[in-house]
Amino acid sequence: MAVSPFFLSFLSLFSLLSLPVSAAASDAYPSIPGTAPVDGGFADELKPIRREVYGEGKIFDISHRYTSDMPSWDSSEGLGRFLWLAASMKNGSLANNSEMKIPTHTGTHVDSPGHVYDSYYDAGFDVDSLDLQVLNGPALLVDVPRNKNITADVMKSLHIPKGVRRVLFRTLNTDRRLMFKKEFDTSYVGFMKDGAQWLVDNTDIKLVGIDYLSVAAYDDLIPSHLVFLKGRETILVEGLKLDDVKAGLYYVHCLPLRLVGAEGSPIRCILMT
Repeated sequence: MAVSPFFLSFLSLFSLLSLPVSAAASDAYPSIPGTAPVDGGFADELKPIRREVYGEGKIFDISHRYTSDMPSWDSSEGLGRFLWLAASMKNGSLANNSEMKIPTHTGTHVDSPGHVYDSYYDAGFDVDSLDLQVLNGPALLVDVPRNKNITADVMKSLHIPKGVRRVLFRTLNTDRRLMFKKEFDTSYVGFMKDGAQWLVDNTDIKLVGIDYLSVAAYDDLIPSHLVFLKGRETILVEGLKLDDVKAGLYYVHCLPLRLVGAEGSPIRCILMT
C-alpha cells in the first residue's frame, strides 16, 4: 500500500516532537458557557445541543461563537446587534432568512497581507488568495510563559523545532477568558515586534494562531503586523478558542470565507487528533 508524503511528514514531525496528540474528551472545554457534556448523546426534546468536542474527543472546535456580547476591537459594548431575521415565516414569508453585518476581523478570523499593506490590498492580496495548504495540516499547540508578551527571548525559550509550519500560541489571554468578556481589553498578550521578527527569521512557521483579537501586542500593533505580513508567506489566525485543549500536536483545519477584496474574514478552525 502506498503511503502519502504528507502522512510521512506528519509521522516524522510527530517523532521529532515526541508530544501527545490526544486529549481526553472528559477534559475538554468544561467551562465554555452554554455547552453540553461530551457524551455523544442528543436530547429527546426539541432543543439543540451545542458542543465544542466531537467524535469522542477527536475533533475540537477552536472557533468562538458569534454573539452580541463577544468582544469587538476598541469597543466597550461588545459586538452588539449583528444578526437579524430579515424575512420571517411568522410574518408570512415562505422561509426564514437572516441577514448579518459584522467587521471582517471579528471573533475567530484571519488576516491577509492587504490588512496592513495598502499596496498589497490594491494588488488583490485578499483572503481569497490565501494558501489553504498553510491553513490546513499538522500544527503545534504551545503554552507561552504567562507573565509577558511574546518577545524574541520568549520565542527562543519555546524551542520550536525547524520544520514546524503551524503553531497556535496559548497565552494568558485564555486564562483570563478575554474572548468571553464584552469589553475590549488592551492588556491582552501578543507578539512584540522583535518576537515577530525572530519567528520570521529563525523558524519555518507560516501559520501563527493566537487566543485574542490580534496576534500583535497592543503596544506593537502595527509594527508586528508589518513584520509578519511583509513577505506574504505568513498567515495570521486570531481569536482562537484554546480553553482546556492539551498542548501537543494536532491536525488543524481553518477555512476562511472566499471574500474577494476583503483583507480579513471570519474563519472556522478545528483541531483533530
